[in-house]
Amino acid sequence: MTTSNPGLATLFLEFSRNKLLDQYWPRLRASVEPLTDEQVWWRPSATCNSVGNLLLHLNGNVGQWMVGSFNGLDDARNRPAEFNERRRIPGRLLIERLDKTMQEAAKVLDRLTPDDLAATYEIQGYTVSGLAAVYQVVEHFGMHYGQVVYISKAMRGEDLGFYRELTATGRASVNPHGGNVAIATLSEPPTRVSEP
Repeated sequence: MTTSNPGLATLFLEFSRNKLLDQYWPRLRASVEPLTDEQVWWRPSATCNSVGNLLLHLNGNVGQWMVGSFNGLDDARNRPAEFNERRRIPGRLLIERLDKTMQEAAKVLDRLTPDDLAATYEIQGYTVSGLAAVYQVVEHFGMHYGQVVYISKAMRGEDLGFYRELTATGRASVNPHGGNVAIATLSEPPTRVSEP
């Protein structure tokens, strides 16, 4: 990987930050906060994960792949424990833990450079570029965020309202973060999306 296009690196980092911290994380949090601790630890079968296990797992993944790797921290993650946990840790504590990790991830994303994205890291037994590490965290978080939202919707029996900005045609007429709805091009400098 080369660092010949810093604008592309900046665009990638802004998009990743927006997806992870301005979309997935607030929506996941909003999906979990109304659940009782019993609902947080419910599982349809022994082979399925509860919301509680998924929150522990996301905390471990973001902490290892983004916070730990880019900060040069020792890797103390115990991935199997994330899935094996059966104690009913209160949902609010799980959210608080994940929130701290997400705040650290935000600091990392704010300071990464094209050289950081091009550098090589050893994470979880894999040799990956910094870009691959960021992509893995965003993609992985998105996958499990979807599982948590599905469980929450099933438990609560209601629409969570995450796409209120869509018109009856299914197309956004107004950007919920302000401004026109448009996809940035590489010729435009990326702009930070303010938090709602």
